Order: sequence, then structure tokens, then C-alpha cells
Amino acid sequence: MSALIRVHLVRHGEAVFNVEHKYQGQADSGLTERGRGQAAAVGAALAELIPAPAAVITSDLPRTVATSEPYTGIIGMPAEPEEDWREIDVGTWAGRTFEEMSVAEPDVFQALARGEDVARGGGETFSAARVRIERALARIERRLAGAAEGADVVVFSHGGPIRLAAAIVAGLPSPGHSGIVSPANCSVTTLHLGSARGMHRYNHDPVGRSNGAAIDREEVV
Repeated sequence: MSALIRVHLVRHGEAVFNVEHKYQGQADSGLTERGRGQAAAVGAALAELIPAPAAVITSDLPRTVATSEPYTGIIGMPAEPEEDWREIDVGTWAGRTFEEMSVAEPDVFQALARGEDVARGGGETFSAARVRIERALARIERRLAGAAEGADVVVFSHGGPIRLAAAIVAGLPSPGHSGIVSPANCSVTTLHLGSARGMHRYNHDPVGRSNGAAIDREEVV
């Protein structure tokens, strides 16, 4: 039986497009000042909870790389960028507001409301994104197959991939994300791989709102 692997998924800090209610996908608007504060707070909290992870992985998009830096700076371990952990590609919808796209492409919005898995803006479906998230999780399992029981991996990613990863370990049919609430900025979701596969905790705030690192619960992909 393979060893237990704990995968801690951290959503990036608040980004400019989050505040502007715009789709972001694989475009990048950068972290807001609040987002940088969230990253610093969650980095310090994670450094106390997980000071020596087996690996630190990040989506290669700038907002996730920037979110990872306070944590990796404290523990002295660089984050490894992986494209598979990128947000879902929303194609031509990136940088455009919800309201704008509901008017510009009402048929797509109606399909989404019916629960159809539509590639927004000619980008990516959730089912297609799930394939790469499954691949990324499998890569972690292979890498740590011989690790000691209870190895920790910290992954900095996005709302869409975190929802899909939760659906994967829960055994939900593809894409499986629709019934899972979006995780908050700089929240931590912990999944178990290996000997006890499943979801341990979802959308957890390891910092607490009283310290000024309040979490924005709106997801923009």
C-alpha cells in the first residue's frame, strides 16, 4: 500500500481582475495590495504548519508565483512551476466582465446555467482541464511513492483546478466541479493521496480574519 501524501492546495491572493469582476483564466492582472498581504499572511502561517514539505509546486502564472514567494522565502525552498496547475483557459473572455459577456454571448451563458461544460471564449472545458489536474496529481503520487508516511506537498494554484482536484479525489464523474463552492483567495484545501485517498479539508483559512488577511470568496476564472 502506498504511503499517505498530503497535498495542500493554496489559491492565489486577490488579483486585480477579481476586484474588477472580470474573467481571468490564463491571463494575469497581478495581485492587488490586499492580495500581497494575503500571500504574506498565508505564507507565514504555512511556514509554521509545514516548515519542511517534500515539494512546493506552483502554477506558472504570475499571480500564483507571487503568492508562493512569501512561503518559499521563509522555508528556503524554491517552488517548482508546472503548467498543469494553471487556471482554466477562458480564451477571448479573459479581461472582460461577467456583465459584458452575458450580453455579448447569451447562448453560452444559458448553456452554462443548464450545467453544460462549455469552452468559454474558445478556451478550455472543465473536462479538458480535469485531465491535466489528474495528470498533475498522478505525478505527485509517482514522485513520492517511496516517501515516508505523511509527506506534505504544497501547491499554489487557482479556483478552477482546486475544485477539479477535489472532485477527482472525491470520485465524482468528470468534470465534477459544479457542486463544489469556489475556494477563497489564499485559502488552503488539503487532499490525501496514496493510502487514504480523499479530501481532508476544503477552503480552510489558516490565518483567521482578525489579522487583516480577510479572504475574498468570489471566484473569477
